[in-house]
Amino acid sequence: MPIQYYIYFSLALFSIGIIGVLTRRNAIIVFMCIELMLNAVNLLLVAFSKMHHGIATTNNAVSTAGVEGQLFVFFIMVVAAAEVSVGLAIIVMLYRNTHSVDINFLNRLKN
Repeated sequence: MPIQYYIYFSLALFSIGIIGVLTRRNAIIVFMCIELMLNAVNLLLVAFSKMHHGIATTNNAVSTAGVEGQLFVFFIMVVAAAEVSVGLAIIVMLYRNTHSVDINFLNRLKN
């Protein structure tokens, strides 16, 4: 499969994520759109890593080129899992204080 398909698909996912973050008011939807943007970046990292590995193996039979991108994706997923736990805790506390998950209520918590 050509790398352009991965680039277009990742661009579409990232664009949907940005539009969702900028237009939605629900904290859970915004949180899901941020995760969608992270997954779009992960898809690109894996696609370019696979492409780089394929090019390196044609030149050298034993090559570990391209593995770094996949390891970086693993670390991004670990950070995303930590973000999910902290983000959901914040959303739960927001709901307990305001009985809504509307982002505009965050300004009221300053007082």
